[in-house]
Amino acid sequence: RFIACPQLVRTVRRCLQLGAVAGPGPQPVLLEFAPGPGILTRSLLEAGFRVVALESNADFLTELKSLENSLDGQLKVINGDFFRLDPLAKGTLKPPAVSSDKLFEAMGVAAVPWRADVPLKIFGMVPQELERNRLWRLLFAMYECSSIYRYGRVELNLFISEKEYTVLTAKPGKSKIYQALSVLAQLGYEIELLHKEPWSSFATNLKNGGLAIPKTGLLPNDHLCLVRLTPQQNLFTGGLKPSNASTFIFMVKQSFAKPKSKLTDRLYSWSLDNSDKLLKALEIPKNAAMYNLYPEDYKRLFEALQNSDMFAETFCYDEVLASTRTVN
Repeated sequence: RFIACPQLVRTVRRCLQLGAVAGPGPQPVLLEFAPGPGILTRSLLEAGFRVVALESNADFLTELKSLENSLDGQLKVINGDFFRLDPLAKGTLKPPAVSSDKLFEAMGVAAVPWRADVPLKIFGMVPQELERNRLWRLLFAMYECSSIYRYGRVELNLFISEKEYTVLTAKPGKSKIYQALSVLAQLGYEIELLHKEPWSSFATNLKNGGLAIPKTGLLPNDHLCLVRLTPQQNLFTGGLKPSNASTFIFMVKQSFAKPKSKLTDRLYSWSLDNSDKLLKALEIPKNAAMYNLYPEDYKRLFEALQNSDMFAETFCYDEVLASTRTVN
């Protein structure tokens, strides 16, 4: 949650390019999740945005509803949790669970083709509890074009921990930092660091009054990072499609089970006998380890395997299903 820090609010507003909306036409829509007491919400409204606030905390809902009632349709408050969108449970959803279809209908945002412009911007802070799981869930949804991504290349503007930002942007060759999440995020998103803010600008741990900073040994974690994640327009060119994205995700995750293992050994475990010929065609060194491959190499490898008669995609079908269930 934000502390009432005017400088931080101004910085966030500037980073999100929220200048005054000039000229005629409908107001642009911004979805803000977990707005809390509405400190930044008011700034967004002043900037000329029509804001849909998704809040699950009853204490904050009352104040936000009061603000909504004082405005002429510029703010809509919905009782819901962004990270409980489209749960696997069947039947009628009860708050804070939310259906993305009903959410987008309430916002008045229609679906657009994947290669079209961004249809919606979302802003919020990713909770530190289970932060990595939440990022994985968003990544799964983006690759499968499910949930919010059924509506197109939705742009995320998120405060995440510095350690997770470091992993998202890690480069090949760093075996302890460069991970499956790095590969998939860099392939799927254009990642922009908009701002780094010290932890002291945010709410404290209510139990002891100290800062709720997750400890980490290997990675820096002195800041929260405001990061823009815009889905790549050309992600689904070639053989990668939403229908086989789960298989691709699992292939990458399985590759990093032993990041220092050789690619040739991994291909052999996938029952591919002509690996030397394949690697030569892809211009990938025979002795390359899994953590040496660039994100684009993984995509090219997957697309080549899709076209290979020697490759059985069913090798990981059960594991893909199990991994998907776990993430959801």
